Amino acid sequence: MEKSNSGNLPSAEAVRLEKLIEYSANSIVSRELVKTKTTTLTLFAFDGGQGLSEHSAPFDAIVQILEGEAELMIDGQNILTRAGETVLMPANIPHAVRANKKFKMLLTMIRG
Repeated sequence: MEKSNSGNLPSAEAVRLEKLIEYSANSIVSRELVKTKTTTLTLFAFDGGQGLSEHSAPFDAIVQILEGEAELMIDGQNILTRAGETVLMPANIPHAVRANKKFKMLLTMIRG
């Protein structure tokens, strides 16, 4: 099957996103699926104990937990999220991600 313009997401095919990325010991793995002027979709696989330190972004971002569970910190609030849950991280608000256990997520950055 041909790939989309981004080269990383199959076109006209149902896929299980969590199957498109693998864990790596003591690491965070990312895979960009789609990138346009207004939107970026990136898969992440976090090994347990890994995380992203507090930062902010000039765009809204949507986190969808695909497998496992994650601890998100948004504007000082801890949010425990599990597979099947979605969280909006607002633009310009400090946030961080921590993997108490390994997990996979889809991050959608909305630039438009």
